[in-house]
Amino acid sequence: MKTQLSTMALVAALLASSAASAAVTVRYYNRDSRDHTWSAVCSGVKTRVTFGRSQTASVTIQGSGPCTVQTDAGAVVLRGGEDLDIKDGKVQVK
Repeated sequence: MKTQLSTMALVAALLASSAASAAVTVRYYNRDSRDHTWSAVCSGVKTRVTFGRSQTASVTIQGSGPCTVQTDAGAVVLRGGEDLDIKDGKVQVK
């Protein structure tokens, strides 16, 4: 009984920690001379994500994937690990 209880507690802790650390990370190159801040929906949770101007960087969006980012040129679905190229406000997934 003690072993079964300990196992159940361990499984519950692992599930809670994996949900808490869920995120989608992408690498991007923003060729534009301005920041782009767009809304994103991950796991039903709305948030905003900013891609800094004239830089290559990574951005992490909290929530489990896939995430839908609504850009000025339309929606982009991100699962994590993609390389993005941003030019003239348009996102190209490489």
